[in-house]
Amino acid sequence: MPKFEIPYNYVTIEGNIGAGKTSFCRMLAQEYPSTLVLEQFNDNPFLPLFYKDPERYAFTLELFFMTERFKQMQHAQTTDIFQQLILSDYFFTKTLLFARKNLVEEEYKLFQQLFQVLVKSIPQPELLVYFHRSTDILIKNIRKRNRGFEQDITEDYLLGIQHAYFEYFRSILSFPIVIVDLNEIDFVQNRQHYEELKLLLTKQYQPGVHRFSLFV
Repeated sequence: MPKFEIPYNYVTIEGNIGAGKTSFCRMLAQEYPSTLVLEQFNDNPFLPLFYKDPERYAFTLELFFMTERFKQMQHAQTTDIFQQLILSDYFFTKTLLFARKNLVEEEYKLFQQLFQVLVKSIPQPELLVYFHRSTDILIKNIRKRNRGFEQDITEDYLLGIQHAYFEYFRSILSFPIVIVDLNEIDFVQNRQHYEELKLLLTKQYQPGVHRFSLFV
């Protein structure tokens, strides 16, 4: 049994590309009975095309991601009732944040209309934890995991995504958002780092933004 209880039924681990959110979710799911919802990048046939020709493939890329995320979230809500914790490495509104970054204005307006129809049936997370890392560390992580279609991602692109998240967080008052600085943290290789990070998920928070730096 886990040493500490997580007092939430739906937890989202978010962060920029290469922040470590999927790795953390997998590690956590080994300890806590949960329904694990992970982003399926390999299933999106438009992703390699997008990185080669963003203007041409941005809309189809984002539309595919949105429909797949919607199906995943719908399925997660109907899974085993004895696994009360839903643990996800993204939240559905991420769809809109990336679309705003990648689409031209007219495409975004249409995309936003479709998003507003779907989001009504998607619950908000009870806790969102955002893994923050500097863009140079993100680039190192992206290079290290060596996904071919990611190798041309730039620091400017990552910085734009980061700004989109932080701008969105400022408007959220309905659920707690915990932003954790992980620049000096390696929770995959260092068990103490992992335990300290995990401990943040066992605390109760008021709605709104909370910031932490782990010193371990």
